[in-house]
Amino acid sequence: MNYEVIVVGGGHAGCEAAASASRKGHKTLLVTGNINNIATMPCNPSIGGSAKGIIVREIDALGGVMGEVADKTLIQMKMLNYAKGPAVKSLRAQADKITYPREMLNLLRKEKNLDIKEGMVEDLIVKDNTVYGVILATGENITSNIVILTTGTYLKSDILIGSTRTRSGPHNEKPSMHLSDNLKKYGFDILRLKTGTPPRIDRSTIDFSKTKREDGDREYYTFSHTNPPVYDIDNQEPCYLIYTTEETKKIINDNLHKSSMYGGLDDITGVGPRYCPSIEDKMVRFSDKEKHQLFLEPESKYYDDIYVQGFSTSMPKDVQEKMVHSLPGLENAKILRYAYAIEYDAIYPTQVKPSLETKVLNNLFTAGQINGTSGYEEAACQGLIAGINATLKLEGKDPLILKRNEAYIGVLIDDLVTKGTKEPYRMLTSRAEYRLLLRHDNSDLRLREYGHEVGLITGDKYNKFLEKKNNIIKLTNELKEQKITVDNEKRRVTTTVYDYLKNPTSNLKEIIKTFNMDLNYRDEVIEEVEIQIKYEGYIKKVQREAEKMLKNEEKQLPVDLDYDKVPNLASEARQKLKEIRPRTVAQAIRISGVNPSDISILLVYLRKYYNE
Repeated sequence: MNYEVIVVGGGHAGCEAAASASRKGHKTLLVTGNINNIATMPCNPSIGGSAKGIIVREIDALGGVMGEVADKTLIQMKMLNYAKGPAVKSLRAQADKITYPREMLNLLRKEKNLDIKEGMVEDLIVKDNTVYGVILATGENITSNIVILTTGTYLKSDILIGSTRTRSGPHNEKPSMHLSDNLKKYGFDILRLKTGTPPRIDRSTIDFSKTKREDGDREYYTFSHTNPPVYDIDNQEPCYLIYTTEETKKIINDNLHKSSMYGGLDDITGVGPRYCPSIEDKMVRFSDKEKHQLFLEPESKYYDDIYVQGFSTSMPKDVQEKMVHSLPGLENAKILRYAYAIEYDAIYPTQVKPSLETKVLNNLFTAGQINGTSGYEEAACQGLIAGINATLKLEGKDPLILKRNEAYIGVLIDDLVTKGTKEPYRMLTSRAEYRLLLRHDNSDLRLREYGHEVGLITGDKYNKFLEKKNNIIKLTNELKEQKITVDNEKRRVTTTVYDYLKNPTSNLKEIIKTFNMDLNYRDEVIEEVEIQIKYEGYIKKVQREAEKMLKNEEKQLPVDLDYDKVPNLASEARQKLKEIRPRTVAQAIRISGVNPSDISILLVYLRKYYNE
């Protein structure tokens, strides 16, 4: 049978790619090594977090599924960075590792245009630099118009514990042994990366009296812009805060040479994540720090494994025992699953276009950890964009390419395809120069129309969005007309509510209540209007900065531009421009190794030979 889209891999990227392609009416096949491992969480039991929570909101705004599944299956919800202001606040859900993948699988099984097949893809059907399907380990050929690779950490993956190396993927699954070699044969440059996971502890063996309890928020939140919350705010699972001790530090330093990464294995080439380091890395890089924060997090309501957040390690099992027992409350803890590092193949992401189609092979898209990222959310958003753009290509339409001032998703993909990465990439608020525009509260205002245009946001979802937009405009206009009299510096003044809200200490809900105003709007509308008014000056400033960037985004670079013919370019700039082939001047500016002087030379050349 011929499919329009084949998605390889059933992780978070694969689920979004398969769901979006099938929901748009295209016959789709999801090939995965084990159906029971679809959307599993081999590492941390959470969805969202700083910056990542905004990505999940953006996924939902575009019509993706991660947010709605997380909302149905969470066991704790928190709004992070609330006190730091709207630019950085972000949702984090403690996920249930049993119900989240189960709910996702149920969702996928209901898609009428989607088939799911167990199998290991080891090669592609390629002719004239174009992909026409996949070849399974069994030798079976399955044809398709487009293939999306979302292979996660399964490409030639090795589990590392101490001095032992075991060829295996997460869950002791069989890895893909030949696909990355075949990708190399087709012309891809392969990157070796590493990540890791902490030990899991038996809840009944922990003395929680020595920990600090961390409960969920007392206010309801959702990742979804449409669905109401379904969790019980009074029945959330607590997490617990502890810190490493001097004994922990001594055990790690005394046994550092036994860690896979620090001498236990001498053939490791994979580079680990800078912003999610192992506890050994923390002890070495921050040797002056007395202690490190750890969280004890429940993985599910259905079993008693506790995840030790922040305690990833590749130490031998006997050393892990000592390390765990040095922690407060874990002196007698039983380890149910030992920590490990995993090393795997990926591709250099500069070989990928902003649409996530590869430059090496036509009709081949890649998403998730194969592109060098780390994290469920980073993978999911790429899968969604790959699925959308695969179907747009089938439909003969231009790809959806989000700009850096439109979405964290746009920042992430632009960073990958423009700058590349040599370590697992993690999204941080600091990577987004226009983060005041990319807020939790306005993700639907930024992206819902795109979701509608590509065909994923329809019916009731779209109508509710239009209603929200109209109510924001309506309430804003009413506040410009509504006047109140207030005390201001020992005198009473009359002002509009709109102007009074620019006072940092003002609160719109309190004003409505105090002055008994007849303003019946949903909380999300009130919050959005208040943020827009209160931060109006800052938002306009950032928008002006973004407009300058957009002018350079509009300056397209000719697809046939021969950089070898541009005189006086620095050799590094020439090499990088030839490798990445930026679409616009703005993208060229962001390439590491391309300096302002190189851009000036390039612009002079374009004016002379291309009249631009």
